[in-house]
This record gives sequence, structure tokens and C-alpha cells, in this order.
Amino acid sequence: MAQWIGFMVSIKCVDDLGTYQGEISEADPFKITLTKAFCNGFPCDGQVLINASDIVDLKLIEKQIDEPQENSTVTVAKPVAKRAHRSYSTSDSVPKQGQIGVYGKSKPIDIDLSKKMDESLSLSFKNNTPNKRSLKGGKWMKGWKDEECFGSPVGSQIKEDFDFEKNLALFDKQAIWDELNAQKPDVIRQADSKKVAKYRHDENIIASQPTSFRQIVVPKQDFCEYVTDDGLIIPCISRSLKKKLFEAAGKAGLTFERQIELFGSAAAEISIHLIGGSHRLNPSNSHQLPTVVVLCGPHQQGAAGANAARQLTSHGVRTVLYYVSSEATSIRKELALYSMTRNRTVTNIADLPQAVDLIICALCEDTETPMSYPLLAEWINKNKAPVLALDPPSCGIPGIFPKISLLPVLPLPHSPSNGKLYLTNLAFPVEIYHEVGIKYQSPFGSKNTIPLHPNE
Repeated sequence: MAQWIGFMVSIKCVDDLGTYQGEISEADPFKITLTKAFCNGFPCDGQVLINASDIVDLKLIEKQIDEPQENSTVTVAKPVAKRAHRSYSTSDSVPKQGQIGVYGKSKPIDIDLSKKMDESLSLSFKNNTPNKRSLKGGKWMKGWKDEECFGSPVGSQIKEDFDFEKNLALFDKQAIWDELNAQKPDVIRQADSKKVAKYRHDENIIASQPTSFRQIVVPKQDFCEYVTDDGLIIPCISRSLKKKLFEAAGKAGLTFERQIELFGSAAAEISIHLIGGSHRLNPSNSHQLPTVVVLCGPHQQGAAGANAARQLTSHGVRTVLYYVSSEATSIRKELALYSMTRNRTVTNIADLPQAVDLIICALCEDTETPMSYPLLAEWINKNKAPVLALDPPSCGIPGIFPKISLLPVLPLPHSPSNGKLYLTNLAFPVEIYHEVGIKYQSPFGSKNTIPLHPNE
């Protein structure tokens, strides 16, 4: 099978391995070795060995041909300014790098001017105005305007550039207006002072209140603060106040299931942006669909992760859900709904795929001593995919360092190990915030998810 060495090939493997592209360096009936390989669009380190039993489909693309580069000869004509008493322009050839040969000259452009045209032009130079006697047969001669403008030699009259800023500073516009107004009679000046001010098209004529950047006030501000892209200040709340807020929302009718649905929708939306958005999720790219692994614990955060996995499958994303336990009532319903999507659920770390595009971590709930998962942390750290954490503990996830953390409603004072923070809108009514003592005005504007930055 040595005749296939050097060909570019696209190999589709079983679901867990993905799709590989590369150049065949070795081939036999049992295995293929690829160099310069890519797996699902990501470059691989070194050579890739693929067994024949793992191949589902194989397509030969083309054979790499290394052609020696040859020096080419390019002659570029460099224009030379027209000199006095010369009726044509010349151009000298300039060789480019790698040129081999003899210098050449391009053919000059000849302009035939009649004797009558020369006489009229010389007369027009003296008068500094076009001469109408340059007419020939009742029409203007072609090129007389160019010769009038560019035909005379350029001397040393222009010695330095004109300084516009210096001369503009010499003109005091306000002083001139004051001088003109001082010449008006007193009656006219009094009438002018009573005129209604004129506004430009981009000026606001309606008086507006100054912007308040502190729209949220919590009962006890003992923690740090965050700020949005618009400059609005988002204060942190305590863990006990957050619990009261969610209990008040549940009593008002925003049940746990409705909160999880909104939070899972926001997690699915930000996940689609992280895996490439419409560039990856389109019909012409169905041969390499993105793969997302969702890690769920037995609590509300785990239920949100399962909900996000189900919503990602509705967008065509291939998902693999790992759950620690299915005994918790908070996650049991979401796991049952996810199983209807026909995507994989695993409970063994060895069954997790190696090549993934995104990892959603919903393993730990917000407690002072979060649960530790060292084997899962080791698998995540070996994988190169970014990690999205759903409402992680404020002190951080043991052994796991997410790129982005998604938080509901109002943030807790989070550790820098939780990565970049994003706040999600769960559409709690204002009265629910007032019930727990929080003065609240929504900072979300036209978005459901906004980034938070430390207010330093």
C-alpha cells in the first residue's frame, strides 16, 4: 500500500474518535499513520495512528507535490517627472528582487502637439489664463489643460509645509463674534438674548435625569462589588440572602423547574457561542458536529447542567452527560427528559470521549466545603477544551479551573479561580427583591446574560 503514501486523506472514525484529516506517511492493511493531522478541526501533536477497525469512512483528497520555486523576472516601469521643454514622459525600469537579466526601458508615450498648440500654450503661460486661440476646428485641443497645469517645471517655491493648526490658532472666533455683537444697538442685543436656543440634530432637547450607576442596593454591603460593561455597579450578596431570595421566588410561583429552565437556556446560549456558533452548527458542516461533555452532581446545579445538555441537543450539538448519582429528586426529572434525546449518558470516567469541544461543569453546589472529584479533575485538566461552570462555589471548584462561570440573579464574592463571571437574568419580579430587603433595578437591558468585572 505504498502507493497511497503522500496523499491527503479524510477519515471518519467511530463516534468517540471524531474525524481526522492529514497526510498519509505509513499504510498497511491494519493501520494508517497520519502526519500534519487535524482532529475535528484542531491540530494534533506529532503523528496519529488509526486502526482499520476504527475507520467508518475514508476519502482521498489529493497528493502533496513539492514544486521547487523559481526566480521570476519582473520589470516595473518607474515614472519620471516631465522636464521642461519636453513634450513626453519617460519611465525607467526598476528590477525587483530575484531579477536576472539586463535592465530595460519601457516605450515612451508620445504626445503630438501642433506648432499652433505650442504657440498658444507659450502665450497662455505668460497671461496665466487659458488661451481660446488653442481651438482647432472649433474644439479644444486634447491635453491642453494638463499641459497648463503640469507642464511648467517645479522650482523651489515650496520650501516648507503649511502649518494649518498654527494659523487656525491665530483666528479667535469668539472674539470676532463679541466684537460684532458689541456694534449692535442695545435693543437688538436684548432681543437676541431672549431667543430660544437652537439645537443640532444630534442634541437632546428633553431634559433627562443623570444616570445612576448604583441601581441595586443590598441590606448589608460587606463584600466586594462588580461592574458591568455599561458601568453599572452590581453588589455581592451573602449565601444566606441568596437562599432567602430563591425561597421567596419559589413561594411567588417561580418554582424550581421554571428557574432551572431559564438558567439552562442561558447556559446553552453561551455554550453555543463558545463552540463556534453558526460556523459549526450549519447543514454543510454536519460531518464534524461539536461535542459537549456535561458533568452533573446530585443537586440543583446538576439539574441545570442536565437541562442545558437537553437544550443543546435541540440545536444539533452532540452531548455526553456524566452524572454522579440519579437518586436525588432534583436531578431525576431532568435525567429522564435528557434520556429521550437519544444522546449518551455515562457513569464511568473511562467512557468519556477524549476529543471534545466544551466541558460544562455542574459538579459542586455552593457550600463552604464543596465536594471534590479528583479523577474528574484530572480528566478535565488533561483535556484542552474550555470549561463552563454553572453556579460554582464562591471559593472555587477543587482542582478545576473554569474559563467562564455562569451565575444566577446576583453574584456572591467569587474567587479569581472561577474565571470570567457572567450574570444571568431569571426574570424575578421587583417585589421579590423588595421582600428580602434589596432595592433592585434590572441591569440587563437588551441582554439575558451580561459579563461582570471587578470594581477596582
